Amino acid sequence: MRFRGRAKSEEPPPPAEPAGPPPVLVIDALGRKCPIPIIMLAERIREVPVGEIVAVLADDAAARTDVPAWCRMKSQDFVWEETLAQGGWGFHIRRTY
Repeated sequence: MRFRGRAKSEEPPPPAEPAGPPPVLVIDALGRKCPIPIIMLAERIREVPVGEIVAVLADDAAARTDVPAWCRMKSQDFVWEETLAQGGWGFHIRRTY
């Protein structure tokens, strides 16, 4: 049986371009388990002007469902999610009120 080998000169994919404007505030919740990232977001979102972006950095897998759910529950806009090079995710939220 013959297998097709991989090309010898495979290049990693280019880094993803940001899907939106840069965040005004970055909340570093790396290493913290949910619901701590959500609590940190709820406490600090008022620091961001309405219409601006806040980013939450988290590496707890539960944050991937908890952050978008919190945004729906609180009528905030979940803009996008990015995968971080050091592990974890960046969640970008636009403050609506």
